[in-house]
Amino acid sequence: MPSLSAKHPALLIIDMQVGLFDGPEKPHDGERVLANINQLISKARLTGAPIFAVRHTGPQGSPIASGNPLWQLLPTLELDSSVDTLFDKTRPSCFFGTPLTDQLTAGGINELVIVGMKTQFCIDTTCRVAVELGFQPTLVADAHTCMNTPALPAAAIIEHHNATLGGAFVKLLNTADVQF
Repeated sequence: MPSLSAKHPALLIIDMQVGLFDGPEKPHDGERVLANINQLISKARLTGAPIFAVRHTGPQGSPIASGNPLWQLLPTLELDSSVDTLFDKTRPSCFFGTPLTDQLTAGGINELVIVGMKTQFCIDTTCRVAVELGFQPTLVADAHTCMNTPALPAAAIIEHHNATLGGAFVKLLNTADVQF
């Protein structure tokens, strides 16, 4: 279990993929969210905080199947594959069936700054599982997004998840207030 005595944060970027971001259904405030994520990448780099980026991998035949151009991370993300840790997942949790827990533990990471897509699926699940695993997650309120659904507009989904997760599961901050 991670130590809670000293602050050792990492940035976790979830599912900022071509097929999800540039698909027929556009994410709410996508360009602003992308700009905020790139600002957080810069902040993390300045302090030497590790950066992890994950992409969701769908089954063969899916638009986001491994190797498909839509599966790739956005080229406009300011990631550096020579220093950042890139990995794949097949479930909403960034921890299930991935090396993330072991990598964070090996690096002494105890805090996760969480950003990306989609709010009601992978963001929500990863925040909740991070707490169960003993990490201290921070959800960046203005750096995660999703699309409208038949039941709710994306803005309402994001607002609901910020309110539901904030306090009970995560520290909730805006991009400008995040410090690594």
